[in-house]
Amino acid sequence: MADVLTFTDRGIYCPAGDFYIDPWRPVDRALITHGHADHSRWGMKRYLATPAAKPVMQHRLGDEAVIETIPYGEVRQIGGAKVSYHPAGHVIGSAQIRVEVGGEVWVVSGDYKTVDDGISEPFEPVKCHAFITECTFGMPVFSWTPQDILSEQINSWWAACAAAGRPAVLGCYALGKAQRLLTTVDPSIGPILTHAAIENTNAVLRDQGITLPDTIRTTAETTYKDHPGALILATPGAMGGPWMRRFPNASSAFASGWMAVRGTRRRRAADRGFVVSDHADWDGLNAAIKETGATKVFATHGYTSTFQRWLSEQGYDAHIVSTEYSGDAEDEDIVEKEAAS
Repeated sequence: MADVLTFTDRGIYCPAGDFYIDPWRPVDRALITHGHADHSRWGMKRYLATPAAKPVMQHRLGDEAVIETIPYGEVRQIGGAKVSYHPAGHVIGSAQIRVEVGGEVWVVSGDYKTVDDGISEPFEPVKCHAFITECTFGMPVFSWTPQDILSEQINSWWAACAAAGRPAVLGCYALGKAQRLLTTVDPSIGPILTHAAIENTNAVLRDQGITLPDTIRTTAETTYKDHPGALILATPGAMGGPWMRRFPNASSAFASGWMAVRGTRRRRAADRGFVVSDHADWDGLNAAIKETGATKVFATHGYTSTFQRWLSEQGYDAHIVSTEYSGDAEDEDIVEKEAAS
């Protein structure tokens, strides 16, 4: 029996349905797992995504992008393939894509996490013969802080900053992490300010009915004196640039899976690090794969070599697939050296 999906220089391809999943080169038909830029790229003739993922995709790709939608669980026949989308728990609207051809089932996970963050649709295990998994944090060193403890840690830091009259600036990604943190923090401590990129994403999500706490967009004129006791959510890029000058004497922190590794916070020049990610940690990856019942596993991005070896030792028919997905892997080479030390 031929493979349900193949791996090409344009992306993951289904010959029976003549479509690609999260392609990184322009194609005619692209099935998209979620709206992050490394999975949802410009230039496809047609896109297919969940209704909840479409608004952010449209915002990022432009009005000219043709985006069809498919609800979770609906089975759609595309050529000789049966396709359905299932919650991935990564960000709002994220999906795993199930593809069935001739009775054989393959699942493309995209990015995922198994912990319910309270805002994204919770991860749903999907039975399959072959599972294509990320492994952004595919090393045992990565283990996430439980949600209730994370909330207490962030709120205690923010409250201490407010009491000392210092801005509390928290670095996070504009789609996913920012909204998760907004539902985690306690707005009674003070006002919440947001970097423009985060607030633009918030506006798109609010327009589609997602409830978020009140936030204030930062501008060139924004100062801490105007918003005493504030928590400021900033993109990682803004944290290292001129944008931070408007908040002198700030206490800075990052919310990232990389904070699990010694030295990462120091390189970021941050005062605090909160260990949280919208990707699965080591235990989450292993639990998710086990629940699929798959015997064949493909690792697409992250610690692919380490994770492939581990899976092979556990009895899986495990393979590595080269892709152009980035996940949260901008520091992975440094982190791998530190984790081994």
